[in-house]
Amino acid sequence: MNKTITYSVLITVIVLLLVNFFHQEQPLNLSQYELKQQFASKPTPSVDHTQFGILQQDFKTPQDVTEACLTCHNQRHEEIMHSSHWNWERVAYVEGKGISKMGKKNVLNNFCIGASTNEQACAKCHIGFGMSHNTFDFNNARNVDCMVCHDKSEEYIKGASMSGYPDRNVNLNKVAQSVGRPDKINCGACHFYSGGGNNVKHGDLEEALLACDRNVDVHMASNGINMDCVDCHSADKHQIKGKLYSVSSTDVNRLRCEECHTNKPHLDDVLNRHFSKVSCQTCHIPIYAKENATKMAWRWSEAGKLDKDGNPYHEEDSLGNHTYLSIKGEFEWADNVEPEYMWFNGNAQHYALGDTVTTIPVQVNKLLGSANDIHSKIYPVKVHRGDQIYDPNTKMLIQPKVYAEAKGDSAYWKDFDWKLAAEAGMNGVGLPFSGEFEFIETEMYWPINHMVSPADQALSCEECHVRENGRLAALNDFYLPGRDKNDWIDLLGSLLLWGSLAGVFIHGLARLINGYKRNELESK
Repeated sequence: MNKTITYSVLITVIVLLLVNFFHQEQPLNLSQYELKQQFASKPTPSVDHTQFGILQQDFKTPQDVTEACLTCHNQRHEEIMHSSHWNWERVAYVEGKGISKMGKKNVLNNFCIGASTNEQACAKCHIGFGMSHNTFDFNNARNVDCMVCHDKSEEYIKGASMSGYPDRNVNLNKVAQSVGRPDKINCGACHFYSGGGNNVKHGDLEEALLACDRNVDVHMASNGINMDCVDCHSADKHQIKGKLYSVSSTDVNRLRCEECHTNKPHLDDVLNRHFSKVSCQTCHIPIYAKENATKMAWRWSEAGKLDKDGNPYHEEDSLGNHTYLSIKGEFEWADNVEPEYMWFNGNAQHYALGDTVTTIPVQVNKLLGSANDIHSKIYPVKVHRGDQIYDPNTKMLIQPKVYAEAKGDSAYWKDFDWKLAAEAGMNGVGLPFSGEFEFIETEMYWPINHMVSPADQALSCEECHVRENGRLAALNDFYLPGRDKNDWIDLLGSLLLWGSLAGVFIHGLARLINGYKRNELESK
């Protein structure tokens, strides 16, 4: 018994010594370390704007601030006025349409549907002043809003339904003297709250990123390298790098992970080989809407219900998210959402005003790509589903007029009359309306790029390479090892397996026979 214990202890010690001797620490990924060092240091401003006399005047209008800015930053307005942030459109080659202009001016969505005829409200997220209806002068440099992107006082805010003008309580003098490099809140003031509230549209862009930890986003974490949006989304002459595929159609001026991380970011070559067909985001963003819920469905067909007194009402869930609004309809929300996955080559098609509906559900921004396309990779995507107003006779989605300041102007949010809203909206964009309407199912796709998880929370192999219910179960147009069966590959694998076992058996049998013969000879 004592010998057994002694041998057991000795074997355990030997095993532990061998494990310790042969164990190798994961080598430091120097490229990742260098990136962390690079972005950990924040640029310091070289100019104190409080010292400029021209900024110490008593500004009466926001346009006066713009004119003061341009005395030093001359010609910057020209750069702004050639940007999509200003024009709400880009000129590009679009598959099936040729050279076209695409943007908020003419592309519809399945949230608030479209900006046309509703500019006074939608202009809260435009970088200009005075966008009221369709009368905005895109050639007037005085209307450029420098403050919305460059304010560092955190006091600048656009007024609600004020055609892009700042809230009346904004201290223009303080803001004008507090400008600098854009922070997260400058970008987030529009991109976090688009669609009518925090995290409504994107799912991976919301106010939690202003002060999150690494579990929410490794790049923007306040306890990490605390990157700002413009660290990645840099600009050349105010042309911001990166694409929003709700309104962008072509694979140009995109922002890709490999621009910082290279196309071989891992020390493991097997992982690096995935890069040819799998985007970085697919593995490194396993869930989105980590802190606050995002809207997953919007049914306009349910709008218009009023309370017993004939007034609009709203309903909320336990987290305060609207599940029903009389003016907008019924909503579904979700948090900690697993993305859906699609092949995507960087190009998209859009439903533009006047297009004819050909498929149901309508894919208002179809992402292009396939397994056979050498430019395509698998991307994580938020899919927003819903229904919206449609003309069954013209076969067109309808751009309704939804906003007005008072009743009697045909706006749905005031008059609750879809026919009037449809007629006013389509007339405003110069398109026909037959007088009849119904509601049609639509889908919209939002590629997920933010809320990158720490490396130890990335997808594991078995989450995709599994027979059933894997992450990529819906992508069935390619062979995925561990998930799919292939008769020829299975046959080859079986032959290799049984061949190996047969080889082992034959080898063992041969050794037994040779041993027996050797013993026979030695006994003689």
